[in-house]
Amino acid sequence: MSALLEVKNVTKRFFGFTALGDVNVTIQAGDRIGLIGPNGSGKTTLINCVSGVFKPEVGTIRFLGDDISSLAPHRRAKKGLARTFQIPRPFSSMSVEDNLMVPLEYVVHDLIDLTNETAVYDEARELLRRVRLDDRKGAFANDLSQVELRKLELARAIAARPQLLICDEAMAGLATKEVNEILDILLDLNASGITIVMVEHIMQAVMRFSKRIICLSAGRVISDGAPAEVMAHPDVRRAYLGS
Repeated sequence: MSALLEVKNVTKRFFGFTALGDVNVTIQAGDRIGLIGPNGSGKTTLINCVSGVFKPEVGTIRFLGDDISSLAPHRRAKKGLARTFQIPRPFSSMSVEDNLMVPLEYVVHDLIDLTNETAVYDEARELLRRVRLDDRKGAFANDLSQVELRKLELARAIAARPQLLICDEAMAGLATKEVNEILDILLDLNASGITIVMVEHIMQAVMRFSKRIICLSAGRVISDGAPAEVMAHPDVRRAYLGS
């Protein structure tokens, strides 16, 4: 069976600085992956290459068997590859429910009848139910708490009905109870069939969530495997704790 996502020999440079050097990552359907590494290790550059924000100088990125290395981000979203952003930027003057109209209209317009307003709003409410935000559907986005903004960001991402969801620090700055709320949602989304890559610094959350951990350091993969195995790896310990 072919992989859901294949990153092969990817290198990305910025003004002579190698942010990623010959990175190889394979992700299978159903995976639950934690992507970790110290600041400056290349995590954000990697997910930007995968999602289409950056184009690598060297290497290929394949999704569902197709080479998407040169595909625009919205084209990747239509193929089933979605991401969240560390800093949510919803339409602040619109309701939570109406914030979902944009991804529903521009990403899945071919999957639901947009002339049927009831069907569209039913879809939006189902998305909010999945992220446990349905009781706030009428609230304005600028009135949401931090954890509610993260939930709305997740709802907007899964509106695209992705097969692969990349979550960029969806729990940063949240209290322990709120971290667990987001973790529970991600675990439910994975159980529903969405493959998830979680980029996160909160190691307790990474260990609870991940079936597999990939660790980057200085733009290279230094360990890839079971959580306990990766966290015990001497190169990983050095990357986080020093020599």
